Amino acid sequence: MAGGLGSRFWPMSQADNPKQFIDIIGTGQSLLQSTFARMEQVCPRENIIIVTSVAHAAMVREQIPDLLPYQVLSEPLRRNTAPCVAYAAAVISNICPDATVVVTPSDHAIFGSHRFVEDINEAIDVADTHGWVTTIGVQPTNPNNKYGYIQYSEKSSLPNFLSLHPVVTFTEKPPIEVARQFIASGEFFWNSGILVWPLQKLMESYHRHLPALAASFFRLNENSSHEDVEAAYSTAESISIDIGIMEKLDDVHVLEASFGWSDIETWESLYNTYPHDPSGNAVVSGNIFLYDTKDCVVHVPHHQTVVVKGLEGYIVASGGDTMLICPRADEEQLFRFTNDVELGLKNK
Repeated sequence: MAGGLGSRFWPMSQADNPKQFIDIIGTGQSLLQSTFARMEQVCPRENIIIVTSVAHAAMVREQIPDLLPYQVLSEPLRRNTAPCVAYAAAVISNICPDATVVVTPSDHAIFGSHRFVEDINEAIDVADTHGWVTTIGVQPTNPNNKYGYIQYSEKSSLPNFLSLHPVVTFTEKPPIEVARQFIASGEFFWNSGILVWPLQKLMESYHRHLPALAASFFRLNENSSHEDVEAAYSTAESISIDIGIMEKLDDVHVLEASFGWSDIETWESLYNTYPHDPSGNAVVSGNIFLYDTKDCVVHVPHHQTVVVKGLEGYIVASGGDTMLICPRADEEQLFRFTNDVELGLKNK
């Protein structure tokens, strides 16, 4: 899934260059390229399908060359994750109706790719052997209210899969006090958004719980015209797959991740994810010179030189022609900044 806007990473992530197409964590690859490389270790390259917006399809092909026509599916409208997965499922069913499907966001950071591959293959084994829907849960380290949570049963589902547990409930982005209670209980994982399930089980779940989406999307295939795809999206309910389907299933299991994970949704999450220098600064990229500066996150293009003196707890970031210098504690005001900048430039 590569259709997100990544608006919380403004100004580096902008409408014409969202987060998934950027080297957010300084690896030399965009998040999309890193995700694709990991999935190539799970299945053949030609079995990987990327769903993105019409506006970004060319960028996908530029970053990952030599993809076959059906490997990039373009969404004409933003309708959340349930239509996105339905579109991909329809295409996969026409190519390989007995497939096991792995659904993964393209804009998350994974640390320990070999463990990721092992965990995904284990989840595939569960899906193939038992027909269960399996999601990947991450052991939480703090009461983050920007993540989804999965409550699980302590009892392992299978003797040979000690990290696999029945799911009790899903909760999407709870209030901070509720998140603290979740953490204190020891019964919750963060929801990574990674799903593994047999294709036929996936499609049956759509027919049962989102029948209108199933009726309009499962008529599509890899050769569908732009008009047919647009017609499906124009009437589609905007709903996440978690709310539309996952919360309604009674046989979902969660596998505890053995790899490191962050959805890097915000500058603060990048700061918490990235290694710090002795002064607590997370300097991701750029020619950076820091003086009397601590607890800052700094991310500018590699060719850009920035000198910072006397800041504590700030975001210093740039994208395009825009530079952001903002206290980390005020990150929630980014939407206001974005709107003000766009309005100001429009009125110039």
